[in-house]
Amino acid sequence: MKIAIVTSEAVPYAKTGGLADVCGALPLELENLSHEVILVMPEYACVRRSGIVLKKIDEDFDVLNISDNTKAYFLKHDMFLREGLYGDRLGDYGDNLKRFSHFCHKVLSLFKKIDFIPDIIHCHDWQTSLIPVFLKAYGHEYFFGAGKKPKTLLTIHNISYQGIFPKEQMPQTGLGWEYFTLSSLEYYDQVNLLKGGILYADLVNTVSTTHAQEIQTKEFGCGLEGVLATRKNRFSGVINGVDYKIWNPQGDPRLFHRYSLTNFYEKKINKLKLQDACGLTKSEDKMLLGFVGRWVRQKGIDLLARILPDLAQNDIQAVILGVGEPDIEETLRAVTRDYPKMVFATSDFDEDLAHKIYAGCDVFAMPSRFEPCGTGQLISFKYGTVPIVYKTGGLADTVRDYNFKDNTGTGFVFSRFDEPELLCAINRAKELFGDKKSWRELGKNLMRLNFSWKESAKKYTELYQKAKGL
Repeated sequence: MKIAIVTSEAVPYAKTGGLADVCGALPLELENLSHEVILVMPEYACVRRSGIVLKKIDEDFDVLNISDNTKAYFLKHDMFLREGLYGDRLGDYGDNLKRFSHFCHKVLSLFKKIDFIPDIIHCHDWQTSLIPVFLKAYGHEYFFGAGKKPKTLLTIHNISYQGIFPKEQMPQTGLGWEYFTLSSLEYYDQVNLLKGGILYADLVNTVSTTHAQEIQTKEFGCGLEGVLATRKNRFSGVINGVDYKIWNPQGDPRLFHRYSLTNFYEKKINKLKLQDACGLTKSEDKMLLGFVGRWVRQKGIDLLARILPDLAQNDIQAVILGVGEPDIEETLRAVTRDYPKMVFATSDFDEDLAHKIYAGCDVFAMPSRFEPCGTGQLISFKYGTVPIVYKTGGLADTVRDYNFKDNTGTGFVFSRFDEPELLCAINRAKELFGDKKSWRELGKNLMRLNFSWKESAKKYTELYQKAKGL
């Protein structure tokens, strides 16, 4: 198939979150499955600063060969030459509707220009949601010629980000007011781009099966649960993958010491060196907990921060890396001051340290209130580090609670979001940690799990085939 991946960010060119990881890895895995793939995204200031040598197509687009058969196309415009992708320290850019309306329209004009008429246009999040709307409003013939009707798949990575704008900005989309209705883009007298994408895409998915069910409820749907209900027969979930070329302890250059299944016992070298680097008491026998992520309430870091004194007093250490809300940061700093040999927290985000945490810790905490997919638990598997997670979204789909009776499971899961339940899950992990043989076997079993992008790409291929048949 011919597939166009259209996104607002992709590694290694521009990144604010997991969306970039998905759109950086998926095209190459689809190529490995013999699909013909292109990637299309804006040409941000960070792309130009990166030193990547792009070839000019015309006044609108540059191109880069990212593999033998896969190309990335970058839309040029002064609106994208800013420090941030979507905003700055003062908030979102006020002209984001204009910026991404322009992007979507230009993407659709690209295909005839490069003689690439896709079978599938795979859109991602609100920034590309106008593509299915434009195809409805203008007709496929306008962009592709007679008889050419590419299908669209919209992937929702985080439904809380919807692309909502004031009603007065509707003309910036280039669409008529007939599309500002309850059955189209209108949302409580505002413009909602994600809503339009959900309604007009041929298929819609999110990034885990459980999260697909969750966001059809009022608790998790962020106001769009009713819209999703109208598309429930064309809505599904596909778990994200992990790029094992980057996340693999056998070849990871960022680690203190590399290891694999065959020398798993050498994982402890990373633990001792991490403890030393963070100023913690060096000890193989103290269970070391890691956290890497944004310090925001969605990630449950506030819950974890409140129990850190209890963990320290129970001889459990913690290394916490991230950036986020000032009050959470202050709580973490206070605990670090009170327990300097047991707790280390830093907001100086360091990618090297992130890799060292995955490899050096015994357990990896992801107490997220909601988590569409999550990649931290999948990465921790590969490093033989046991995840401790709240039962939600992709965490519920990928982590099976450990059963002491038959020694099965892939982590420790808590089902009620409160401090006692999180403490209980961590203490259960500590109990197993005391049994060195069982703990070692669990770690090695985790490393054998396969959550590569190859498996996810196969699932997306099935969705593409389904869309083609509609």
